[in-house]
Parts: sequence; structure tokens; C-alpha cells
Amino acid sequence: MRKEDQSYLMIILFHILIGFMGYALPFTTKIYGYGIFLYGIYYVVKNQNRNNEALLAAAYIVGSEVFLRMTDGNPLYEISKYAVIVFILIGMYYSGFSKGAAPYWIFLLLLVPGIILATVNLNFDTDMRKAIAFNMSGPVCLGIASLYTFRRKISIAEMNRILLWLGLPIISCMVYLAFYTPSIKDVITSTESNFQTSGGYGPNQVATILGFGMFVFVSRIILESKTTLHIIINTILVLNITYRGMVTFSRGGMITGFLMIILLLVFLYFKSNTKGKVKLSYILIILALAGSATWSYTSLQTGGLIEKRYANQDAAGRTKESQFTGREDVAQNEINTFLKNPILGVGVGVGAEIRKKETGTIVLSHDEITRMLAEHGSLGVVGLVLLFFTPLVLYLENKFNMYLLCFVAFWFLTINHAAMRTAAPAFVYSLSLLNVQLGLPQKKRLEND
Repeated sequence: MRKEDQSYLMIILFHILIGFMGYALPFTTKIYGYGIFLYGIYYVVKNQNRNNEALLAAAYIVGSEVFLRMTDGNPLYEISKYAVIVFILIGMYYSGFSKGAAPYWIFLLLLVPGIILATVNLNFDTDMRKAIAFNMSGPVCLGIASLYTFRRKISIAEMNRILLWLGLPIISCMVYLAFYTPSIKDVITSTESNFQTSGGYGPNQVATILGFGMFVFVSRIILESKTTLHIIINTILVLNITYRGMVTFSRGGMITGFLMIILLLVFLYFKSNTKGKVKLSYILIILALAGSATWSYTSLQTGGLIEKRYANQDAAGRTKESQFTGREDVAQNEINTFLKNPILGVGVGVGAEIRKKETGTIVLSHDEITRMLAEHGSLGVVGLVLLFFTPLVLYLENKFNMYLLCFVAFWFLTINHAAMRTAAPAFVYSLSLLNVQLGLPQKKRLEND
């Protein structure tokens, strides 16, 4: 066995072991969670961020977030977002931040009025610190990470390494789910999102990270599988991650992952020469066959309910009235709140209190876009416009960044169905701002433009 095959296989097996240990000896995930955070700081400081260690450490903790949450291994529930901020700030200390990142300074400043309003409008008995931190940790994480990544030069090899570090903990998550719910047939009785197949945790967040993991290892099949063993390993991982993602019965994350793969394949096809297009066509056929086989197996295991789920039907085959399980009502409520308070909005966290007052129950937003409108008003609109169009302008400057559109699509689609509950959309968005250079030496120290 070649050395590179052996090292890759060992790191995959190590993360399979972590997943098994998380199920067999639950206390080990606490050690794992603390270890990631502490070693991440040590790793970046020791290497003085010479080879992009800040992004590597951030990627790894982002990939581990859902696994640690479902196994109660997080030191703090929101530790991943805070850890990304800490790693990035350390990286800035050694490598500086991008001097031209004015859109993201503006974005961060636009958040301030909403925070100030919250201190005035939140109910007296509300834990103000938690209410503000819960809603602001994601946007602040995005803003700070973007200050660091904006137009920062990086090689394609380094980018693929970052994606690998993000994908490795997802393997542990997949393995844990396999042990947690070994028999799918016993727990699938409806077409609703299933907590039992999601490790007892939120199916929406689980499907989101598994969908991204599916994309990571498909990209490795295409771009980083230098030997037959690599292709076999990555294909097995893709099939298992895809299966575990689909049986959560949460559609948003999986549809997003599939769309990212399609965007990558389309980009590579039009950028390839004739020989490359032929090779890509073979890969596409293999992926299509593997995907069809996985879908058929999932359908068999769920008694055909997976097909009804994606057709928006209940177990009896009747079309559901709502495609979004009631989330559109929350979004409409937030739009109405924005129309009543169009200038500055109602303040961070106040939207949920307004819904409680109107409906009698607390319903948190699943849509970051409508939440920004309701709680930040016109400033939220400006902030969203900056976030959406800035990476597209960068794409016009560097049309060889094969991942940019994929990352922006992941961010935009994820915040529409899962808000910014996890660090993944914030961090992945920031990766879209990197200036990926096809010919840049891998060991070259990152530089700012």
C-alpha cells in the first residue's frame, strides 16, 4: 500500500473510531470537544498561522459541531461559532486581515443598532445576554471570518485540505448515527422529519451538515482521488453519508448538498478541455448510478416513505397543505413586522417575543433573511445585499474559483431553512471570499492583496 493511501485510510479509520466511541463511551465526546478547542488554539499559535492553520482549525470545529451537539460533547452549546472567531482572531494576529474588506466592516456596523434596540425593547424578564448572543453569534462569526478571508490568496490544494478537515468529523457523525439507529425500518412510520434517525437531535441541522459532507467527499472523488483506493474510500463515504442524510427525512440540507454538487460538476465541465470532459462524463455516470442505488436502497428501507417525503406527501400519499412545515407562517410574521418597523426593525431577539405575544408560543425563526428584516429593518436589507453581491463581484474577478458559487449557494439556501443555528453557513460563506489560485505553491505563506 502506498504511503499516501495508508495515511488517508488511517485518518478515516481514526474518525470512524471517534464516532463509535461517542456511542459506546459517551463521555469521550466531552474529551473530544474540549480537545478540539484547546488543541486548535495550540495548533494555530505553534505554527504562527504560516500555512493557514486558523482556517484549518476553524473548519474542523465547524465540521464537528453537530456531532458534538447530538452527543452532548460541546463545552458550550455555541462553542463552534465562538471558536471560529477565536481561531480567526489569532490568525489575524499573525497574518493580518484583508485591508479591502470594507463591505464586512460595514456589515458588522449595521448590526449595532439592532443590538442597541434590543436592550430597550426586550422584555424585562428576558435574559438579554442570551437572547442577543443566540441571534448575533452567527452574523458576527460570518463578519469576522470574512474580514480575514476577503481576497486572501490560497492554493487549490490548501482549499481542498480545508474541506477535508471540515469533512472528517462528519464521518464520525455518520458512524454515530449508524450505531444509534442500526435498523431504519423500525423507526420510520411517517414522512415527518425523524429525530430517531438523527441521533436524537434536530434533523434539520443533521441533514445540513451531512449534505455538506456529501459534497466534500464527492469533490474529493473528482479532484483529490489520486489512487484507486482513494476513489473507493471516498465513494463509500459518499454513499453512507447520503443514506444517513436522506433517512433524517429533512430535505433542506440534502437538496442543498445535491445542488452544490451539480454546480461543481457544471463548472468543471465548462472549464475542462475535451479530455477532461470525457473523464468528467465517466465520473458523472458513476455518481448517477451510485446515487440511484442509494435512493433505491433508502426507498426499500423506508417502505417508499422517502419518495412521499420528497413529493410533499404524508404516509397515506395525500399532498400536504404546507411544504415548509409551518415555517412560512413565521416568515410572513417577520415580513409583517418589518413592514411595521421598516427603518431600524424591532431589535435583536424581539421578533420571537412579538410572535409569543401574538400566538402564545415561542417560535424561533428558521429564516435568517426574514429575521434580519424584522429585527434590523432597512439596515438588515443593506447587510444582506452586501453579503449576497460581494462574492459575486469576486467571482467576476476570478472565474477559476470552482468552489465560490457552491459556497454561496450553501450559505444562501441554508440560512433560508436553518437560519444560522450552526457555524457552518457563516464559515462556508467566508471561504467563498478566498482568492483561490490554481498555480500558487501549497506551502506559500498566505498574503493579502
